[in-house]
Amino acid sequence: MDAIALLKKDHREVEQLFKKFQAAGERAGKQKLKLVQQMIAELSKHAVIEESLFYPACRAALKEIDDEDQVLESLEEHHVVKWLLSELDGMKPSEERFDAKVSVLIENVKHHVKEEERELFPKVKRLLAKEHLQALGVAMAELKKSAPTKPHPRSPDQPPGNLFTTPIAAITDRATDLVKGAMRRRRGREPVEHTTH
Repeated sequence: MDAIALLKKDHREVEQLFKKFQAAGERAGKQKLKLVQQMIAELSKHAVIEESLFYPACRAALKEIDDEDQVLESLEEHHVVKWLLSELDGMKPSEERFDAKVSVLIENVKHHVKEEERELFPKVKRLLAKEHLQALGVAMAELKKSAPTKPHPRSPDQPPGNLFTTPIAAITDRATDLVKGAMRRRRGREPVEHTTH
């Protein structure tokens, strides 16, 4: 799968999470929380593969025609989304601004996807050879397997800085995910104590 096809596939998967969230009722707190956790993981991994591999390739190609501004704007849009994700990470659906924050996240991501798919992807497809896009897609798919599952808005988002911080963040995120998962499973098995008055 080439790089653009991989990114479009990611976009469609995240859009499905958005639709499920928007269709969930007001009392679907557990479902909404699970969907937001999936959004956080998927968007975090997606940002890493774009920032580490795709955007640098785009920038190099667009530099030839003096048109790097769109990549810089995309990096800023990622930055905003990562802050929203970091704020949502740990929020409860019962919190007053949870739904509003998710709505703002959805609007930002949809805007970003629309710009990428209508403007950036066609330019890059014209400028990069099929073989280059194919090799890039393979590298991105491989990186995605080990990418961080949480947003890191304070970390560098461009090479060379992100090439050092991303692997450390990925290890930390996956360890945190394992511990939290074990704690949730343990809580689920413990008997609930009922007290009578």
